[in-house]
Amino acid sequence: MSPGEPEILILPTAADASEVAARRIAAALTAAVADRGVGHWVTTGGSTPGAIYRDLAGPGLVDSVPWDSAHLWWGDDRWVPPEDVLSNALACWDLLLRNVPIPLDQVHPMRIGEALAAGVGPPAVATQYEAAIRAEHLPLDPAGFPRFDVILIGVGSDGHLFSVFPGSATWDDPSWVQAVPAPSHIAPHVARVTLHPRVIDATNLPIVVAHGTGKAPIVGRIFGARASERDLPALLARRGGALWILDEAAATDLPAAVRAASVD
Repeated sequence: MSPGEPEILILPTAADASEVAARRIAAALTAAVADRGVGHWVTTGGSTPGAIYRDLAGPGLVDSVPWDSAHLWWGDDRWVPPEDVLSNALACWDLLLRNVPIPLDQVHPMRIGEALAAGVGPPAVATQYEAAIRAEHLPLDPAGFPRFDVILIGVGSDGHLFSVFPGSATWDDPSWVQAVPAPSHIAPHVARVTLHPRVIDATNLPIVVAHGTGKAPIVGRIFGARASERDLPALLARRGGALWILDEAAATDLPAAVRAASVD
């Protein structure tokens, strides 16, 4: 894991936080393409990315990203058809991919709809998704995990990221992509497919976005006394080289010392 603490930006509103996140994602992809000829972005689901997608597809940014050299991946998805409102891919298709010129063969959703139609389960999708990542020959970190250029992360109220929940068995399986049983403690109660949490360590730029008073308690807990990552998976993103983008509401419970070191 990278040593040190992440950069923390505190913005007045959720809209401001989303705009800054979109600009940082655009900059990371552009820099990766300039450096290696290709950029790999892992996105998230839930309520976090919608406004970010709109900003990336808007007139201020859409032409700044070399979309023809970008690849888009998902950190996790739920075991529902792609047209279901619970799908992490649905909002991305509606708000971003209809409006940016990224080649469709460089968009890599988890093939859950196809698996449901074929009657196969989450482990088959996990195996297929890991094979798809390996086929792109991303550089690997010393622990053998793929180095994506940028990951957008949302944090759950229980401190989960991807579909890695507190106490998850995901840590003990070295597979890059894994099937996850439906959680009983947090909705929606459906099975998932997720990247391994250690992908956060390998990624060049993890970007965590949190907004609203509902996220303030967990953000405060993450930046309090260090706990076990198995108990609080989002601690993986509390690392040097990561970026946390919060609105004022989500930053309410930050410890005073952390708030003082942040950028408003």
